[in-house]
Amino acid sequence: MLPVCRTPDDVYAIPPFEVTCPDVEGLLDELHEFHTLFRDCFVRREPREHFFRYMVGQFSTLERKSIEPIAVQTDASSIRAMQRGISDAQWQDERMLQKYHQQVAEEMGVSDGVLIVDESGFRKKGEDSVGVARQYCGTLGKVDNCQVGVFAAYASRQGYALVDKRLFLPEQWWSDAYASRRAQCDVPKEVVFHTKPQLAAEMVRRLHESGTLPFRYITADCLYGNSPEFWAACEACVGTVACVAVPEETRCWLAPVATATKSSTSKGKGRTKRVVTTPGTPLQSVAKLAQQIGPRAWYRRTVSEGTKGPIVYEFARKRVTLCKDDQPASTVWLVMKRTLGAEPRYWYYISNAPVSMPLRVFVWLSGVRWAIEQGFEETKTELGMAHYELRKYTGWHHHMLTCMLAHFFLWQVKRRLGKKSSGAHSVTGEAVAREGAALENLYPAGGPPVGAMDAAAQSCGVSVASKKSALRRLMDDQRSPPTGLDTAWQDAIGVLK
Repeated sequence: MLPVCRTPDDVYAIPPFEVTCPDVEGLLDELHEFHTLFRDCFVRREPREHFFRYMVGQFSTLERKSIEPIAVQTDASSIRAMQRGISDAQWQDERMLQKYHQQVAEEMGVSDGVLIVDESGFRKKGEDSVGVARQYCGTLGKVDNCQVGVFAAYASRQGYALVDKRLFLPEQWWSDAYASRRAQCDVPKEVVFHTKPQLAAEMVRRLHESGTLPFRYITADCLYGNSPEFWAACEACVGTVACVAVPEETRCWLAPVATATKSSTSKGKGRTKRVVTTPGTPLQSVAKLAQQIGPRAWYRRTVSEGTKGPIVYEFARKRVTLCKDDQPASTVWLVMKRTLGAEPRYWYYISNAPVSMPLRVFVWLSGVRWAIEQGFEETKTELGMAHYELRKYTGWHHHMLTCMLAHFFLWQVKRRLGKKSSGAHSVTGEAVAREGAALENLYPAGGPPVGAMDAAAQSCGVSVASKKSALRRLMDDQRSPPTGLDTAWQDAIGVLK
């Protein structure tokens, strides 16, 4: 059961739904219409057809959704041809991404949308895939041989979708020893080493500058919140509010603090720096500051109903001035969250929100990252996001783009099916979607806390499992005679030729 919001304000939940056979048959027309949007993003017919067949394979019930079984399942001309179509063929990727963002904006876009940044790992056995190395894999929770991608997701009261991606190439991949491997994987010469936060910062800037996807909030975990480059990118997005996690050793001063410019000479060169002059305002870690806060400064909030009962945290906040290179930097909100009990667990967030921002917004923002985690879960579990066997740089990006499109397509169909229902489980109407319900009610209490994916796995988002079972009955049961749906897939592919 999904968490249910316990706040006293207006509440709605994105409902689950069941897909029937007639609904799935109608999905074929929907998929063809969706695919047609990207028709002019391919120079030749063959890669356009492979793109469509590949997505059909992702919706199938194949145990492993890599190119070879997909090619066989969808009756592609040859396995090798599909491999070339996904890994080597020219796609107008930027144009496809732009069209995709327009679709997300039309279906889910709201002025107070949320941009969420996170990474995801993909375990690999060999050493030939682009970017593969022994590195931390969040999916496994340990260091392993894997690839890592940095992703951005968009979320609103209408749903959530993965909207951008970057492949992280570890630093050793830029050494001379890896020159031949970069060439074999067709890594573009213009690509240079970027850290994960730098890749995330680039995505945030581009999404904001394009203006296609409206968002007011930006959130990320402490890997990105601890990065000056990522924080600078967030602050450069005028009109947005960032609320990002930071590690417990982050240092700060309690605001307000007075500063003065101090001059010094080193090796014959004059230097100046800002120093804090406010008496009794020591520099300290956010963890130490949290320990000094009295019990009356903490506010208890029941944020959701989990599978084992209410999920409750305590929250506190303080205005602080961050320390950068031992000097005062920006003044921000420090938001602290902890579990109940004698030995609570703490989380820390910084935000450039205005002083007037209510606490309930921070409570909500501290929990919205579940949306991108759920997006990974659904796309990996149902659409084969981690099943790829592509070794080249372009192939990785084409695969991830197709996964993003396939996941969003299911959301699109789900929303349209929901609008046909007049019952209590239909998608919420305009009365609930008004601005006043936008803060803590975009999701059911912001979803489960980080790590509580047992509850999130039964998401009130896309019920891809029910769609999968319907497709199993109608398209993928090799023991049954061809159905009308089988013929419809082939007809749909034939239209593309």
